[in-house]
Amino acid sequence: MWKTSLALFLCILAVTIISAIPQTPPLIIIDHPTIIDGNGGPALVNGAIVIQGERIQQIGRRGTIKPGPGTIVIDATGKFVIPGLIDAHVHFDQSGDVFTRPDAVDLRAVRSYADELEWTKKRLPVTLMRYLASGVTSVVDMGGPQWTFEVRDLAGKTVNAPRVAVAGPLIATAGDAAFSETDPALFVALTPETARDLVRKNAERRPDLTKILFVRGNGDVDKQFAVVKAAAEESHARGIRVAIHATELETAKLALKAGADILVHSVEDRQVDREFIDLAKSRNVLYITALLVTEGYDEVFGQAVKLTDIEQELGDPEVIATWSQLAKTPANQIPGGVPPPILRDSQQTQFRNLQLLESTGIRVAAGSDAGNIGTLHGPAIHRELELMLSAGMRSAEILVAATRNAAAVMGREADLGTLEKGKYADMVILNADPIRDIRNTRKIFKVIRNGVVMEIPTNALK
Repeated sequence: MWKTSLALFLCILAVTIISAIPQTPPLIIIDHPTIIDGNGGPALVNGAIVIQGERIQQIGRRGTIKPGPGTIVIDATGKFVIPGLIDAHVHFDQSGDVFTRPDAVDLRAVRSYADELEWTKKRLPVTLMRYLASGVTSVVDMGGPQWTFEVRDLAGKTVNAPRVAVAGPLIATAGDAAFSETDPALFVALTPETARDLVRKNAERRPDLTKILFVRGNGDVDKQFAVVKAAAEESHARGIRVAIHATELETAKLALKAGADILVHSVEDRQVDREFIDLAKSRNVLYITALLVTEGYDEVFGQAVKLTDIEQELGDPEVIATWSQLAKTPANQIPGGVPPPILRDSQQTQFRNLQLLESTGIRVAAGSDAGNIGTLHGPAIHRELELMLSAGMRSAEILVAATRNAAAVMGREADLGTLEKGKYADMVILNADPIRDIRNTRKIFKVIRNGVVMEIPTNALK
């Protein structure tokens, strides 16, 4: 009996010892690709990338590779590897459908805002998959309810999801009453002390950013500046970076003076001046493009939507189907009516400002503002990149904006955004050269996130 017990004990001990020995993850070798590392330099032809576990073990010109047992070799001959794309401006509490912003067009007579939010939350797992399918391995939620922190947690536990950074509820200098009374997306701060209190409360959830909505409205701009400055100071004191929505030149300059680290929208009312450029340089600010969002609103409001190929393939079909609701709804059920499609009138000013800022060395980051009406979660970033091309940026610069600079918006440039030894293995293998044409970022062969080759069930996206 004791011999049997001893044998059993030794077996258990052996299993325990084996389990305790660190297991070396298998190697993944991407062989023969052209490597575009996201730093803006020349591409490396006939390269190789070795991935072990979550990180890049080796990267460089191809030598003689002798893979051992269990090694996965991906033949990337004729293909191009870029860092995973990063959308630096999205909103998960907004679905992109026509019901998602009652402050823009009010269809609550057709679908209540509570029902809209419930529907949006239920679709989050598939929404996250749409980003990966689109080659987007990281996103920044630039402001939303407290439950958006749960989206960050969900993404962290889910294989088929991008990395998610979160700002939490916005701090606004003016605004309408929140549509959700229990968990609003924004809080209005009329005094500096209120702004500080809101930052302190939000800090309990460990946000990646503080988002401030600097909207003039009819308020005293000096008082509003004091609110913004107080929120920025409190955030910086707690080690939290500050992202500010300020689309007018005057408020954008004040945002920089108040301590903005990131401007989340293009300046759209006037051409930027020397003072703005000097302020932006002195703060080494990140300037997020967000060119697409006005186009999305205008196309839906004008019932003239033009989807790109990747939007047709990977956009949420149920979201897209709602856009025709405007034509079906009687006018007396839309308080205030449907706004005229004139938001895109500012696009040329945005284009001109982007050219000026990029040419003077301001760090530009790509962000689509996905979730707003007409701007689809996932594939929208590709239309954003196309608009950056239309604005005069070169494809190589655009790629840096959508990788390295967008990683800086996340605060993760040490780990993400470029293809370098030791960084996380987040990358996209493309069938065509994105430097020749940025629209080739849509020609996706494989997506790798955290060292895992993604297998996305395409039927789930239908």
